[in-house]
Amino acid sequence: MHWVPILCALRHNKVGATLIALQIALTLAVLCNALFIIQQRTAQSRRPSGVGDEASVFIISNRWVVNSDDLPAREQTDLAALRSLPEVADATVSNDHPLGGPVWSEAMLLNPDMPRSGVQSMVYMMDDHGLDTLGLRLVAGRNFSPADVVNRHGLADHAGGTLPGIIITQAAAKRLSATGSVLGHTVLIVPDGISTRIIGIVDQLMSTPFAGNAPFSQNSIILPYRWADAQIFYVVRARPGQLGAAMVAARSKLYDISTQRIITGMQTLSDSRLDAYRGDRGLAFLMEVVCAILLVVTAFGIVGLTSYWVAQRRRQIGIRRALGATRGAILRHFQSENLLISGAGVAVGVLLAIAANLWVVRSVALARLPFLYPLIGVAAMLLLGQLAVLWPALRASAVPPASAARSA
Repeated sequence: MHWVPILCALRHNKVGATLIALQIALTLAVLCNALFIIQQRTAQSRRPSGVGDEASVFIISNRWVVNSDDLPAREQTDLAALRSLPEVADATVSNDHPLGGPVWSEAMLLNPDMPRSGVQSMVYMMDDHGLDTLGLRLVAGRNFSPADVVNRHGLADHAGGTLPGIIITQAAAKRLSATGSVLGHTVLIVPDGISTRIIGIVDQLMSTPFAGNAPFSQNSIILPYRWADAQIFYVVRARPGQLGAAMVAARSKLYDISTQRIITGMQTLSDSRLDAYRGDRGLAFLMEVVCAILLVVTAFGIVGLTSYWVAQRRRQIGIRRALGATRGAILRHFQSENLLISGAGVAVGVLLAIAANLWVVRSVALARLPFLYPLIGVAAMLLLGQLAVLWPALRASAVPPASAARSA
């Protein structure tokens, strides 16, 4: 292949070639960053919650319409009734659940004299049935015993003082100590001012999705409280294959016990995950649409410009054919010509992609773009360019030698 004629041809069509190169560069920059965002959003929506079997767990949002001091007793009655249902494996009451609800976080301090060393963590309040209900995997220490669990009525109740012990996640343990060996250590939980020991460590219990990008997203504390307030969550694990029946039976049983409540919602953890990450999936879909549109527009731009060049250079192509150039040589000429344009475009596009990512990192705290994504973008744009130019190049190779005489 003679590169000099190709460069000469591009010099005579430099405006069109520059426009295509810039279009390829812009598409590559957007494609790399969009693919990276899609991957991050998809990975976040699939991150494990730590719950053993999300498909078997459902949440009952219970709001009491009576304000009295006997809410803990009412909840104990409810829990006993729920656990007695043949369709239910276990149940607990909590202030929150892993895939929804408000964000309640506090800090743990190994050294109270160093307040800046606190590990911000998501706070869950559950009784001794909490681990079994959620199917959390205990990797060290022990679960709460019934004697460990105390009532907590509202936010201010039990502020300060001590607790028999708490359970934390491995991520929180590693934040407290590089080795993660904190079992048995005493910590101070602030701002509640609770001094307690770490008696157990679970593998994982994620924060709510609303705190998914926060530094404490994998740090969780389980306090041995039986949460009693106007708004509570009953977390229930159904027996295998009986989720639907358990949800119907649970609602009926609770209203049979007391009508001084409003069940504001019942939802499986699987459905809660879908709702919680609806925004992430929507953004990923939007990015996919943008990428598809840009690729189509770029491809049509290459096809259109190359077709125009073929029409303008029909006489020159005919002369080359008359002088003995084969159809393959004409095809390779246009493919090589487009490869040069695409190569220039992807070189500029890689720089734009890195610059755009650096701006996004500073603006919205996105992770840095791995080098794999520019490589994927370069390969995709070069392949797109070669495929887009194929049809005009085949038309050019089909120009007969006689067209040179007719054009003359």
